[in-house]
Amino acid sequence: MTLDLPVIFAFLMGAAVLAYVVLDGYDLGVGMLMPAADEHEQSIMVASIGPFWDANETWLVLGVGLLLVAFPVAHGVILVALYLPVVAMLIGLMLRGVAFEFRIKAEGWHRELWNWLFWFGSFIASLAQGMMLGSYITGFGSGFGYFMFSLLVAGGLCGGYVLLGATWLILRTEGALQKKALDWTRWGLMWVALGVALVSVATPLASETVRDKWFDFPRTLELMLLPLASAAAWLWVWRLTGKLKKGEPAPEWGPFAGTVAIYVLAFLGLAYSLFPYVVMDRITIWEAAAHPSSLKVVLVGALIVLPFIIGYTVFSYRVFRGKTRDKLYE
Repeated sequence: MTLDLPVIFAFLMGAAVLAYVVLDGYDLGVGMLMPAADEHEQSIMVASIGPFWDANETWLVLGVGLLLVAFPVAHGVILVALYLPVVAMLIGLMLRGVAFEFRIKAEGWHRELWNWLFWFGSFIASLAQGMMLGSYITGFGSGFGYFMFSLLVAGGLCGGYVLLGATWLILRTEGALQKKALDWTRWGLMWVALGVALVSVATPLASETVRDKWFDFPRTLELMLLPLASAAAWLWVWRLTGKLKKGEPAPEWGPFAGTVAIYVLAFLGLAYSLFPYVVMDRITIWEAAAHPSSLKVVLVGALIVLPFIIGYTVFSYRVFRGKTRDKLYE
């Protein structure tokens, strides 16, 4: 049986992007929640993501690297079209990295300044990623309407990251901060529900290809399982947070797991909408793919590297599991 190498690389690239969105998404969300906490709580929040945040970005490097080597034609088109938001994202990621390190040694108002810059870097990176996603879905269409659609997607993604960050804090913290995280989670759930509803209405209007794929009945009836499963995950997270707020027995990992499920389901819907295009309505994965001989070499390298990345990720989360201790990064 002949392997369809472009499909394999599209799957690997998609898996890397999904891993990045979930893993770096929660620490970006924690960063955006910083202004809502007091100084003591901010130290705990930073400590909760300290062992993981920089390693989480490995998945972004992997995803972009696979795009470069496996789909070089699309890589050029995408990065040229997204030059400004990519630069904004990189500035945001660099700013939050610097702020993370500098706030440790800073005192007084200097620490408060770095905390605000950590928030600002997290927000700019998240907003830029949402703008990139919105532009990508529409095939990089230009005009005010397309810009507003990208801005809508960006707002929804920021809310989703905040939800991930809040549920992460439920898992990793306790006491007053955990109670705040429960409230933040419920706020995030409402924001995500509104964002998903607005984006779901706007996406078919922005892309004729997506509209045809979504409403090709009865062939797409099975697609309705995705929004139904997402609604079930949303309700499960809402119910668990309600029980935890009342002090009733409930798994603290449940809200985070439910939020991850929402992201996975949304990603599956997005993958269905985009496939087989790597640039919507312009370039398919087969048209953009490198020569099969090159793909075979890269595939061997990817299969060697991936177990190390996955192993290190699992190992680090196992070593630093449990509740976060204060002053861990002081």
